[in-house]
Amino acid sequence: MEWFSALDAFSQFFWVIALIGSLIFVFIIISTFSGMDGADDIGDLDAEIDGDTGIGFQFITFKNLVGFFTIFGWTGIGCYNAGLSKPVTVITAFGCGLLMMAVMAAMFYAMRKLADSGTLNYKNAINAIGEVYLTVGANRSKMGKVTVRVQGTLRELEALSDSLIDLKSGTIIHVVDVTNNGILIIEPTKKPIEPIKPETYELPPNTRL
Repeated sequence: MEWFSALDAFSQFFWVIALIGSLIFVFIIISTFSGMDGADDIGDLDAEIDGDTGIGFQFITFKNLVGFFTIFGWTGIGCYNAGLSKPVTVITAFGCGLLMMAVMAAMFYAMRKLADSGTLNYKNAINAIGEVYLTVGANRSKMGKVTVRVQGTLRELEALSDSLIDLKSGTIIHVVDVTNNGILIIEPTKKPIEPIKPETYELPPNTRL
């Protein structure tokens, strides 16, 4: 504490960010590679932060933000201790943090693709019923995500649609085709139209037809 108190406010700022970011970063790495339950909770946070992007390459996620602040903090400490000015230190640390986010995004994207390619046959999703998770644009104008059960597992997969309207989150859909690169082609389900029952009339007694 005496060592920390002796630092100026600028150095303390980077040290706090670096230490907190490093602790969370180590936990995420251990959870991801050991398959702990905590990794699922982090995945839920990622989905909330991603928002309505509809893309497989996720740049702004909880994991990537932790990587950003970790590298931002340590780079800031190194640059400031090397005698660089405060503006140069902040700019350099920010750039290194963004680079770390890009590296982590690419790494986790490659891991997901590798896992899917080894275990999932996308053709098995044809005729499956699911629900839109991230909005799918009309006439294949925007890629979204749907939740469908494939090979006994509920999965979130990328999807396109030939529908004339955007398919919003919560729309019930069915899979009509799958592209060569594993993108689902979906259409909204249509409720069956109930046949109109003929009306019956009771004739008065002794009525001649």
